[in-house]
Amino acid sequence: MSSRKAVCILSGGLDSVVSAFYVKQVKNLSPYTITFRYGQRSTEEIRRARLFSKLLGSEVHKEIDIGFMKDLYGNDNALTGENTIIPEKFHHSIVVPHRNSIFLTISAAWAASLQIGVIVYGAHADDQNYPDCRPKFVSSLADMLYESDLDAIHLGLRKRIEIWCPAKEDIHKDELIRIGYDLLGDKIFDTWSCYSDEALSSLKNPVHCGACESCINRKASFSIANIQDKTIYAT
Repeated sequence: MSSRKAVCILSGGLDSVVSAFYVKQVKNLSPYTITFRYGQRSTEEIRRARLFSKLLGSEVHKEIDIGFMKDLYGNDNALTGENTIIPEKFHHSIVVPHRNSIFLTISAAWAASLQIGVIVYGAHADDQNYPDCRPKFVSSLADMLYESDLDAIHLGLRKRIEIWCPAKEDIHKDELIRIGYDLLGDKIFDTWSCYSDEALSSLKNPVHCGACESCINRKASFSIANIQDKTIYAT
């Protein structure tokens, strides 16, 4: 990677948190973290992102409010629609349309202003159900970002942006968990995967619901990684 800095999209979830620590400690990049409020039902993840940004030693942490997206999605999406049932297994209702395209494009605008040439997000090799997590999407969006700022890049005014994610190195979720456990120890269990805040027992002691698709994937991935899951679940 050409830059010594990276804009890291931090959701507060396991994948994005471990990816940010990985590029800092393994790839030697100084992180600038960014979190998005897009109208998601889980607001606890935003608080976790804030906590991990501090632990990461991020130069700057930005929280970007794009809550208007909730109105655009309406009740079509389970992660933003308040009255929509969150499934226990994968269903297209949990695929938020163009979410990563939006996150990455906004992050690219910030990266451009900072003269940063790397953006990091947590898509891994098991995210094949999500088109905006696949390596083909990553390369296509990187090409689009290049074309959209071509003149400034050629004039040396801004950097060409590379997008890095675990999927580009064929890193699967169980591998990401092992990497994260090596880097974070038990702090990895403080990441937030739950799609809903409905299982929060209190603001001081929130717990994962344990029943949504994301919680179930989290449990399974720790099991595959052969690491005892110390996450507290409601079920």
